[in-house]
Amino acid sequence: MDRQNEGAAPADEAATLDTHLVAASGQPRKVFQLIAPSAEAANFEIVRVRYGLHDGHTLQIMAERPNGLMNVAGCEELSGILSAILDVEDPISGEYNLEVSSPGIDRPLTRPKDFERWAGFEVKLELSEAIDGRKRFRGRLHGYENGEVLIEHDVEGFSEQQVIGLPFRQISEAKLTMSDDLITESLKRRDRDAPAPSDGE
Repeated sequence: MDRQNEGAAPADEAATLDTHLVAASGQPRKVFQLIAPSAEAANFEIVRVRYGLHDGHTLQIMAERPNGLMNVAGCEELSGILSAILDVEDPISGEYNLEVSSPGIDRPLTRPKDFERWAGFEVKLELSEAIDGRKRFRGRLHGYENGEVLIEHDVEGFSEQQVIGLPFRQISEAKLTMSDDLITESLKRRDRDAPAPSDGE
């Protein structure tokens, strides 16, 4: 895609583009900007922030460690940190429920590094604006490059699927597709990256 006339995006605009899948503008973005520094200081990364799901009063925060792992103890630790911040700053008026969870196996992909980390697995993507008349794509993920998410997809004129690039800024939803291979790989990464138990445990 031709971007010659677009120029370099300002730093704050680039940051927004990089986090639009993590937290949509409005209340979720406000909460994300409030909690991200403290989460990072405690060695957590915010994967996604959503508000108003389920009963309309739930603040859902998905998070993980930098290595992509997250266990129940981590969720409890982060929940305590975030609760203290939210109680003081009070970014949401009225009563609401805080829900801190891991992304899960069929996880949402929200950051460029997510698309790189899970290359090789099938992903479902939805765009905010149609490309060639379609908004939904599904195919094997090939990573992230030059502002685009790369996936295998049918292309007219080719008998085999081709790797195409979809603009990251136009992606409104991205999620891994559950499969046996994905489950196996997720368990393998968990076992490989989990810290070894200390003596006496």
